[in-house]
Amino acid sequence: MKKLLLLTVISLLCCTKGLCQRDTVNFTVDFSEAHRNRFRVQMHLSVPNGEKLLDLNIPVWTPGYYQVLEFGRNISEFRASDLRGNGLPWQRTRDDQWRIATGGGGRIHVSYTVTTERPFVAVPYIDKDRAFIRPTGIFMYPDKDLDRTVIVEIMEHPSWRNIATGLDSIAPRTFRAGDYDILYDSPILAGNLTELPSFRVRGAEHRFLGYQMAQFDRKSFMDDLQRIVRSASDIIGEIPYEHYTFLGLGMGNGGIEQLNSTAVAFTGDGLDSDPANRLRTLSFLAHEYFHHYNVKRIRPIELGPFDYSRPNRTRGLWLSEGLTVYYENIILKDAGLIEPGQILEDWQNTIQGYENNAGRKKQTLAQSSWETWEDGPFGRRGETISYYEKGPIIGMFLDIAIRHSSKNERSLNDVMRALYYNYYKEKDRGATEEEIKTACEGIAGRDLDDIFTYIQGTGDLDYQKYLSMAGIQYQRTVNADGKSSVKLSIQPTLSILQKEILGDIFGY
Repeated sequence: MKKLLLLTVISLLCCTKGLCQRDTVNFTVDFSEAHRNRFRVQMHLSVPNGEKLLDLNIPVWTPGYYQVLEFGRNISEFRASDLRGNGLPWQRTRDDQWRIATGGGGRIHVSYTVTTERPFVAVPYIDKDRAFIRPTGIFMYPDKDLDRTVIVEIMEHPSWRNIATGLDSIAPRTFRAGDYDILYDSPILAGNLTELPSFRVRGAEHRFLGYQMAQFDRKSFMDDLQRIVRSASDIIGEIPYEHYTFLGLGMGNGGIEQLNSTAVAFTGDGLDSDPANRLRTLSFLAHEYFHHYNVKRIRPIELGPFDYSRPNRTRGLWLSEGLTVYYENIILKDAGLIEPGQILEDWQNTIQGYENNAGRKKQTLAQSSWETWEDGPFGRRGETISYYEKGPIIGMFLDIAIRHSSKNERSLNDVMRALYYNYYKEKDRGATEEEIKTACEGIAGRDLDDIFTYIQGTGDLDYQKYLSMAGIQYQRTVNADGKSSVKLSIQPTLSILQKEILGDIFGY
């Protein structure tokens, strides 16, 4: 009770300092039960006069990871009271919703506990050594009221010195989000973190803080990362944030992109001794970084504003994820971090993997996006496909076709810029399927039905048609075991246009 009173006083002091307004929601996150893998959360918010019932929800998924995560099952010890400490009646109406009888309005206080189970990039986790706040699993929102400003205060932990996040800091251990969408897109990592040398690109500071980092040449690594950021930002022509933070979560798998940060499994182990591991790591970071353009800003229209109470389906993850995979090697090539032979080998492996998946005859690329909530991001091999595999192939076809039809004066980069400036910046929304196709065809100067048919159908892909435009010979043989073997090679004679496309895409 003494701790609850202290946290209430702290939140009230925040209000007196101008950090709390009528439409502001204030959270305090307490790490005192870290040893029990639990967060203690305090929430203060106002209820409009006359509103007798208030529904508080917790999201059921997190943007960037298209799976239902059932965050509500980890919440317990829910309490609601007015500011005088009088308890307010409440009931749990859904697994993700709590209904409070507010008494007719005023400012109320809510507290609850979040129990965590495992360290993973898509969910919150806390133990005696660090805390990872995945906001969708920690912070409740007033039902259908996501526009409120949110203030988050992190209580001091006696033995942790660092807090890393993309949120703007407004006071020590206190952060502000302009609305819930920004809050849910801004994870927080706390603990004894290692900070790597920061750098600036286009005036914006870029930081990298991580948990349990190995020993490696940190300056060399950050120099490479700076080249990646510069290469990626050159594609669009601007950086849409003031600061960016890479959060290294330690050992594990995966990463999730955010507006001005990314949370990734990372230790740095083997970066100096294993060139292949270093290249994989840089490619992984290039992917997550480029997402702040492609999916956070350039996006299918269904991906925002979000409904956090249910799956948000789209047929457009071939654009958001597939084209981001395509751009990994483009970014690394322009940054001088990958050899042309490696790019061709990567494509050879990607195409061979796709051709050896029987699921390519059973599911379209659009369906793989729509059904990812059931199939998972990589699909069910043999039964379905993955937009991570077919999507970049379509991206390559589009880029080659646009370059070929425009005599290499335009490219897929022009499409990405058009979607960024016309829809994100001017219209403040995503683009429809038809608008994406129209943008591609407008840049190409011709219809692209031949390629867009591949998104909606399960027919065989004509690799030679497109690869030959870039001076690449495609060969496919079927082995005795029925598996395809794919070989890509440079044609012996090339036209000037083929040489230009080959160099711009594949680095030769």
